[in-house]
Amino acid sequence: MKKLKRYQYERYAVLCKLAYPKTFDHVDLGFSVHGHVAIRNRQGHVLARILWQEKKKEVIVVFRGSQVLSDWLTNLCCIPKRKRFGNTVYYIHFGYDRLLNQKVAGAEPEDEALSIYQQIEKVLAPLIARGKRISLTGHSSGGAMAILTADWLERRFDTPVRRVVTFGQPSTGFRSFYKHYTLHRRTYRICCDLDIITFLPPLPGIFKHVGRNLWLHNERIYENIRPSVRLYKTLTSWLISPISYHYMHKYIRNKDFFDKH
Repeated sequence: MKKLKRYQYERYAVLCKLAYPKTFDHVDLGFSVHGHVAIRNRQGHVLARILWQEKKKEVIVVFRGSQVLSDWLTNLCCIPKRKRFGNTVYYIHFGYDRLLNQKVAGAEPEDEALSIYQQIEKVLAPLIARGKRISLTGHSSGGAMAILTADWLERRFDTPVRRVVTFGQPSTGFRSFYKHYTLHRRTYRICCDLDIITFLPPLPGIFKHVGRNLWLHNERIYENIRPSVRLYKTLTSWLISPISYHYMHKYIRNKDFFDKH
């Protein structure tokens, strides 16, 4: 299993942060002039951005998280949605699937009949045909949509997905989805301390996260740690934090402050 490198982590994290503002200078970020397509939802808000460089094989699909009330309400729709691909049947989060099945606000009249899924496929298909591979990333509900889109692309094309990296992502599917998800080894789910969203929906034993969990806590990275252990460690660190600031490594960590004096 390949590790997620620091420069890759930073790149995806920056793109997720920049997916929220209305202005987005993709050329300044190193992408080709014509290497950017914005996918808009039915209200005209940008839901995802597809980015690439002509001379590189990686195409990055960035999903933004919830911003408007309707998005937040959709997050609560955690009833099961049945999906079938051939003989494979599993259940996923109804709300996130609904976000991806809504009609797009397309630049072309014919696009307005397409769903978000279909519009993404329309943009990616010719790029995949040219040998490019797809990386998907997103924050919060954007991470959940990245997971579902990656699974959908992997089943429609011949192994086009390079990796999936999500930040603060809620769970996207039931245990049946976990069982049939084929990208566990290429999926990195980043959690930070006690990010409550990563514990949603609050139905342990029913919903199950996919991929490889990397938990950032107390200057360490914990891999595939159980949610109950993560909760225990976070609460414990809060209780002892006044004492932990006395440790010498805390002083050494702040040595860079003295460069300013």
